[in-house]
Amino acid sequence: MKIEKTQQQSIEARGETGYFALADGKVFKGRCFGALRGASNPVTGEAVFNTSMYGYQEILTDPSYAGQIMCFTYPHIGNVGCNEEDVESSRIYTEGLVVRVAHKEPSNFRSTVSLQSYLAKSNVMGLEGIDTRQIVAHLRDNGAQMAVMAGGEGVDPQQLVAQAKDLGSMEGKDYVKHVACKEIYTWDKLPWSLSGGNSRKLSQEQLVSRPHVVAIDCGVKTNILRLLVDVGFRVTVVPAGTTSSEIMALRPDGVFLSNGPGDPATLGYVVKPVQEMLGKVPMFGICLGHQILGQALGGKTYKLKFGHRGGNHPVRDETTGKVEITVQNHGFAVHKDSLPKNVFISHLNLNDMTVEGLESKEARAFSVQYHPESSPGPHDSRYLFKRFHDLVMGGAR
Repeated sequence: MKIEKTQQQSIEARGETGYFALADGKVFKGRCFGALRGASNPVTGEAVFNTSMYGYQEILTDPSYAGQIMCFTYPHIGNVGCNEEDVESSRIYTEGLVVRVAHKEPSNFRSTVSLQSYLAKSNVMGLEGIDTRQIVAHLRDNGAQMAVMAGGEGVDPQQLVAQAKDLGSMEGKDYVKHVACKEIYTWDKLPWSLSGGNSRKLSQEQLVSRPHVVAIDCGVKTNILRLLVDVGFRVTVVPAGTTSSEIMALRPDGVFLSNGPGDPATLGYVVKPVQEMLGKVPMFGICLGHQILGQALGGKTYKLKFGHRGGNHPVRDETTGKVEITVQNHGFAVHKDSLPKNVFISHLNLNDMTVEGLESKEARAFSVQYHPESSPGPHDSRYLFKRFHDLVMGGAR
């Protein structure tokens, strides 16, 4: 026990055998890297996969992945290392990581630390040497499900399976309360650039004349906040659960609904304030924010079999007919048949025809299920931030 605790805190795992056990009894064996989590303190979470070929650091630090163990389909992870700039929050939120090959010696001029050291510092366990194609095929056939991961001496794979079964399902779980900010703050940083780094800020004098957007933080990615500033807003961030009267007291010109983790059906304390503000101020929602807006407009959400996670999902804009390649990260969706007739389904996923966007002209509100801010992924949809700015300023769609 004493040795195990020391390893968890400060020593990188060096090839100890580890197991990734799913609730349905499927077990995968591999080698541990990063932090070592043993039988007494295993990694727990929903087993999901992401098809992105790059941007693993942004994905690991995305608060939307809280409560999930990530399996990357791309076989080589860690080859460009990690740095202090390519992050979407203050820490790693992914519970654990499963890869085919974890590169120990990164090759990139911006790298400051290896992936395994980055994980170890955050007490996050990784598992490599597994055919991740098998995991993805299994999850696609049987659905995303709860899992447990542990390594080192004394690990019984069947005991891990039993623990995974006891975890239940992601349905009914609220992770937003664990990742949202606790206090109101302002955001003044612009998007990162190779020339300017990640420290470019606007002064109070530059911000004061801009339209004011209040962002409800359910686990917001920093690149969303950067792009809101970049398009011309002054941004104030408030915790999920802030009441409508408290938000309106900040005198917003627009309200933004952020991404985040967990089951959207558990977020009545966020949906209610949004519902109370409908029609009073323009709104824009992304990912979980899309599901929150959908519920506020009268719709319902449901769990997808294995979710959409990756940077290559085709989405059609139902107004223009244009198809965008989008970044996605969600395990739930808005049920199209539950929406009132006055709510327009603005975007559809061309892989499975699920709802990817909503619009209510009457309420001056719209949302998308995907991530137009990318980070990582294609930039096809970044125009939506300008659309929000135009809506707030009274312009046309």
